Amino acid sequence: MKIILFSRQGVVHTAGDLHQMFDAIARFGFDYAVNEEFAPQIERLTGISIDAAHRYGRPMGPQPAESVLVCYGGDGTLLDGIHRLGGAEIPVIGINSGHLGFLTSVPRNGCIGDVFELIAAGKLECQPRSMLEVTGDFGDGISTRYAVNEVVIQRQGAGMISVETYVNDQMVATYHGDGLIVSTPTGSTAYSLSVGGPVVAPQCACLVLSPVAPHNLTMRPVVIPSSSDVRLKVHARHAEISIATDNETCPIPEGAEFKVRLASRRFFLAVPHNISFYDTLRKKMMWGVDIRS
Repeated sequence: MKIILFSRQGVVHTAGDLHQMFDAIARFGFDYAVNEEFAPQIERLTGISIDAAHRYGRPMGPQPAESVLVCYGGDGTLLDGIHRLGGAEIPVIGINSGHLGFLTSVPRNGCIGDVFELIAAGKLECQPRSMLEVTGDFGDGISTRYAVNEVVIQRQGAGMISVETYVNDQMVATYHGDGLIVSTPTGSTAYSLSVGGPVVAPQCACLVLSPVAPHNLTMRPVVIPSSSDVRLKVHARHAEISIATDNETCPIPEGAEFKVRLASRRFFLAVPHNISFYDTLRKKMMWGVDIRS
């Protein structure tokens, strides 16, 4: 079994947490690898030397079939870790040192060693999750990108933009406003939720179109089948425009077109058997908590 550790700059690491990780790796006899951005922080905080054989970069390169990606940070860190896999079907588990953490289900306080014990005992549930494939005018030589949570067309600056939206070549609407989000069920608890989109269970075969600050107040999120082909054409008279696929954003020209559909690649979210999606909702959203007292 190989543990692939991933974290990124900006995450607050503590020597105690890192020692817990490496003590558990040694105790269970795991092989390991650390991303090249994380390794210097481990060495600085713990004094543990990470040699070249135990480092990986971009791309990650081939990994053994029995590997688990352990991401230390928030949901943004986990998203970056999934993209680093490049489509490899390696289970991913997150240790939450961030804030809300819908995807990073394991709290860091006192539980880091437990993660590796669950991995060693094979007591993790691997949930297949859908991703989006986006093709179009990115303007940087890359014609296809992938997203775990969402694809967002949005304005940069004060001007309004318009997003012509088609589903299977049938026009849905032209969204005038700040932009449009196309999200997966996994992404329904991310940006889409903050603009009024529905919470969607991850097993649902659907996508969500959520307008961002629409100029027409009757416009509401629309749930469409996951088999849909979505086509977006962007217009702006004054504002600059960007497209974001999860954490990665790039500027796009006026008139740019994109096609969004369910990707053939998936990722596998590893969670403890005793934590369900609904458990996470109740805990993170504080559903059922009596705030009157």
